[in-house]
Amino acid sequence: MESPLLFLMLLLLWGALFSSSADTSPRSLPEIQALMSFKLNLHDPLGALTAWDSSTPLAPCDWRGIVCTNNRVTELRLPRLQLSGRLTDQLPNLPMLRKLSIRSNFFNGTIPSSLSKCLFLRSVFLQYNSFSGGIPAEFGNMSNLRILNVAENHLSGVIPGDLPSSLRYLDLSSNAFSGQIPRSIVNMTQLQVVNLSFNMFGGEIPASFGELQELKHLWLDHNILEGTLPSALANCFSLVHLSVEGNALQGVIPAAIGALPNLQVISLSHNSLSGSVPYSMFCNVSTHPPSLRIVQLGFNGFTDIVKSQTATCFSALQVLDIQHNQITGEFPSWLTGVSTLTLLDFSVNHFSGQIPPGIGNLSGLQELRLANNSFHGAIPSEIKNFASISVIDFERNRLTGEIPPFLGYMRDLKQLSLGGNCFSGTVPASLGNLLALEILNLEDNGLNGTIPLELMGLGNLTAMELGGNEFSGEVPTGIGNLSRLEILNLSANSLSGMIPSSLGNLFKLTTLDLSKQNISGELPFELSGLPNLQVIALQENKLSGNVPEGFSSLMGLRYLNLSSNRFSGQIPSNYGFLRSLVSLSLSDNHISGSIPSELGNCSDLQILEVHSNALSGHIPADLSHLSHLLELDLGRNKLTGEIPEAISSCSSLESLHLNSNHLSGSIPESLSKLSNLTSLDLSSNNLSGVIPANLSSITGLASLNVSSNGLEGEIPPSLGSRFNSSSVFANNSDLCGKPLARNCKDTEKKDRMKRLILFIAVAASGACLLTLCCCFYIFSLLRWRKRLKEKASGEKKTSPARVSSAASGGRGSSENGGPKLVMFNNKITLAETIEATRQFDEENVLSRTRYGLVFKACYNDGMVLSIRRLSNGSLDENMFRKEAESLGKVRHRNLTVLRGYYAGPPDMRLLVYDYMPNGNLATLLQEASHQDGHVLNWPMRHLIALGIAQDEDIVKWVKKQLQRGQITELLEPGLLELDPESSEWEEFLLGVKVGLLCTAPDPRDRPTMSDIVFMLEGCRVGPDIPSSADPTSQLSPPNP
Repeated sequence: MESPLLFLMLLLLWGALFSSSADTSPRSLPEIQALMSFKLNLHDPLGALTAWDSSTPLAPCDWRGIVCTNNRVTELRLPRLQLSGRLTDQLPNLPMLRKLSIRSNFFNGTIPSSLSKCLFLRSVFLQYNSFSGGIPAEFGNMSNLRILNVAENHLSGVIPGDLPSSLRYLDLSSNAFSGQIPRSIVNMTQLQVVNLSFNMFGGEIPASFGELQELKHLWLDHNILEGTLPSALANCFSLVHLSVEGNALQGVIPAAIGALPNLQVISLSHNSLSGSVPYSMFCNVSTHPPSLRIVQLGFNGFTDIVKSQTATCFSALQVLDIQHNQITGEFPSWLTGVSTLTLLDFSVNHFSGQIPPGIGNLSGLQELRLANNSFHGAIPSEIKNFASISVIDFERNRLTGEIPPFLGYMRDLKQLSLGGNCFSGTVPASLGNLLALEILNLEDNGLNGTIPLELMGLGNLTAMELGGNEFSGEVPTGIGNLSRLEILNLSANSLSGMIPSSLGNLFKLTTLDLSKQNISGELPFELSGLPNLQVIALQENKLSGNVPEGFSSLMGLRYLNLSSNRFSGQIPSNYGFLRSLVSLSLSDNHISGSIPSELGNCSDLQILEVHSNALSGHIPADLSHLSHLLELDLGRNKLTGEIPEAISSCSSLESLHLNSNHLSGSIPESLSKLSNLTSLDLSSNNLSGVIPANLSSITGLASLNVSSNGLEGEIPPSLGSRFNSSSVFANNSDLCGKPLARNCKDTEKKDRMKRLILFIAVAASGACLLTLCCCFYIFSLLRWRKRLKEKASGEKKTSPARVSSAASGGRGSSENGGPKLVMFNNKITLAETIEATRQFDEENVLSRTRYGLVFKACYNDGMVLSIRRLSNGSLDENMFRKEAESLGKVRHRNLTVLRGYYAGPPDMRLLVYDYMPNGNLATLLQEASHQDGHVLNWPMRHLIALGIAQDEDIVKWVKKQLQRGQITELLEPGLLELDPESSEWEEFLLGVKVGLLCTAPDPRDRPTMSDIVFMLEGCRVGPDIPSSADPTSQLSPPNP
């Protein structure tokens, strides 16, 4: 009883003593202040440092991330807390700090040089931050530093040459360090791990690395190191991992490196190494047990593998990767004994021969990649010994025969790639057993038959590539069951029918290639609901319907090829929403309408092909926004307008084809800005002007065609010498210079002659135009006058005299419808009349008056007529014809009868009368006036007047007729056609009544001449005479 009680009392006493000791222990206030200052400079989104409180009894040792030894801070551990900010200069106030780990945060700024004052610091972990600048040179003073890891930052500059010699682990990877690797690294004799990968180090690998006997891991990947791989590395007996991939090393691999007793991994891929691969890379050549497990020598220039000198190969090799070299020869037979191999990759070399049956000995093989070689023959049946094989890749070889059915029993197989060989026959149904299969590639063989329905049960399949075979039938509807399918390639087969709508179930599908088939019908709208589609290749089928507008909802679509089908309609303008589109090919369809300007919004577009359609309208200038465009083919359409100057903004353009359109205007000189252009085709358009000489500045231009246009001038000599085929410039009628046969000097002469002819033609045309304008003006004026006269005369009927003349058979002077001599009774031609007057000779003149000359015309048949030739310009032709036809109808015993008339150019007017041997009364009166009346005196004249009146008083008779209203008795029959409402009738009545006033018996009652003028003008009338301005008061003749 006492013993337990005593023990309890002792325990309480010890706890009290310990508590008293802890409470009285001294706290380091400078350390607390340094850490609080460190905290104040940080952004702590997770609140990880919220508990840092200086008032706690054990501060700072009870804070998160702080480790103390003897109440002094020895470690600061704050990884993965999303802290950001800068390191302060207060950390040196932690003098006992041995470990600093703030990795995987967002610290920035430079690494403070004051950190070197922490003399006991052994480990610095600053990786995965955003530090910049360089490594402080003061770090060389940190004599206890063993680990320095600043990987994955933004550090730059060179490596300080005096880093601490105590370093064992140095990781500067994934930064931007440059310069050469310092040779002083040999002073760090305790180095075990050196990682300088993913920087910009240059120069050679220092041979001094060979002096680092403790070195186990040397990573120099992805720099710009050059030179050879130093053989001194063979002295690093502790070396386990050597990786120098992704540099520019040349030369051969020193064989001694492969003999290092502890070397397990050697990676020299992606260099320029050459020669033979040493045998030591595969088989053990030392007395030590084999250690090399991974050999990666791909993407170099090796040409051979050193053959084994023994039949056996002692090796622990698990991974052998020598892909993408130039190695020739057959499959190394000794390699079939390395049973430890799990991955063998001989892809993309020049291996030949058959795949050896001994390969079946590699029973532990998981991946066998022999693609892109020249292996031939059948697939050896021994391959079925691969118990756990997951990848078989025999693509692009020359393998023949049928696909072996036993492949369908390799239940772990995830990838089966047999494409690009010469396999024939059908696809074995046993492949439907490969339930783990993810990739099936049988493309480009000679397989036939239908696509096995058993394949539609491979639920894990992500890629099915069966293109380039001879499959027939329809696309299986069950393909919609492959819900994980991402790539479907059935191109270049003989499939027919329609695209099944079940493809709309493949929501993970990224690539759909059904091109080069006989598929017909319209596209199922379900395809527009596949959100991950990036590639749609349906070209060279018989698909129809409108260009699907629903594809505009596929925001991830990058390649769309619907060319060589029967699509119609227009290019949907909402394709402009496809911002990720890289290639759009709609060529060789029946698409019409214009090119949507919205395509200029497809900022990533590189290829735009719409040739061989029925597109019209202008080339949209918005295409100039396509700065990444490489190929633009708009040929064989119906585009019009000019080539947009802005097209030169497509600075990446390599191919521009606008041939076979209706483009006009000149070739823009701005095309010379397309410095990357290699092909330019502007043929078969309506382009004019000269070929811009600056096109020759496009140095990479390899193809040019400007034929079949309307270009002119000289071909720029630099272009003519580069493209010396005449077909490039043919069918441009005004183009000259080499390589055309047309010489520009001759063309210049022709051009000068053409310009002269053009000038003359223009001048003549101008003169003709002016003449036509004048003629039109004169014609319009005469027409206007005629209309005024017609309006004044009211004569709107065609003269019956002309009709009667035509009916009477009068003949004219020409037979082609020209002017004719119109005779009212006789049939006399103008030629006969001219001959009868002896060409209007002066000897035939009968009389001369102010209205013209009167000629005597003696015809061959004895008939004699009088021809009055009126003076030029006396009457308009139409007016003359009307007057002559009116006179031809007048018949009076005291008037000479008008027998005919002629009106023709040049202003010739003829009147034909009966010939009177004794002359006429007017002539006698004129002669009497000239001879003082001796020829015809007044008594004689009185007798003549009485004779004309036939013993009647004419004046009384006229008055009597007016009083009776028988006005028609005063007129000749031809005047009866006067319109009673016309101004001519009014003037006739006025003239008659004024004439009666002049016959008043008493001379004092007769009006004076001035009165007569006024009355005739309507200005003054007598009391018995109506005014001419008042036609309503005038008498009108009765209708005949």
